[in-house]
Amino acid sequence: MRTVVFLGPSLPHEEAASYLPDAEFLPPIERGDIDTLMSQGEPPRRIGIVDGKFLQSFSISPKEILKAMDRRVRVYGSSSMGALRAAELDVFGMTGIGTVYDMYASGTVENDDEVAITFDSESLRPVCEPMVNIRVAISEALRRDVVSAENAEMFLATAKSLYFPQRTSAAALHELKGTMPEPDRQRLAEFLRSPEAPDAKREDAIALLTTMQKDAEAAGNSALATGVAVR
Repeated sequence: MRTVVFLGPSLPHEEAASYLPDAEFLPPIERGDIDTLMSQGEPPRRIGIVDGKFLQSFSISPKEILKAMDRRVRVYGSSSMGALRAAELDVFGMTGIGTVYDMYASGTVENDDEVAITFDSESLRPVCEPMVNIRVAISEALRRDVVSAENAEMFLATAKSLYFPQRTSAAALHELKGTMPEPDRQRLAEFLRSPEAPDAKREDAIALLTTMQKDAEAAGNSALATGVAVR
């Protein structure tokens, strides 16, 4: 069963392979990528979409994903472009996974710029922070009483006001210098730099890969039990 995952800044390919060893990992998805896969002699039976391109090229269209699903390809989405498309297409059978998908599916967030980032085209390393990651980190800071509700709201509004290619927690904190009380600002900065601050897109990418691996194992076990080859 051929499996392809489109992945970029959310998780390095080398690390992703430890969660889904038999998958082919491709760079962030763009329009035409799934059509190209489906035109090949052995198209994939499962596709995972994590990261995708927004500004560099046309983004993957819902119609292209639907065409693949019409051919009985199972499509999973999480983290970034995958979460965005899964929230649009879950009613048609696309499998959405993770916190970011839940945020879009519930209407907590709506805009594309919530997951949009810029990244180095060769290393795929991000050069800014997605707004959804900032939101999830601030929710955790609130839960831990690292930040007050008032300061959390101020920080989120400031981060959201930044154009997404320049959006980072550090940039938002810099904008708040002299506005947010300095002890509060420093305490929040320390938390956001710490390992305790969650990385929603990374965690969701891992959740997608582990779900796909479990599904593959379940399909393999079922095939063995029935004596049917999995293709």
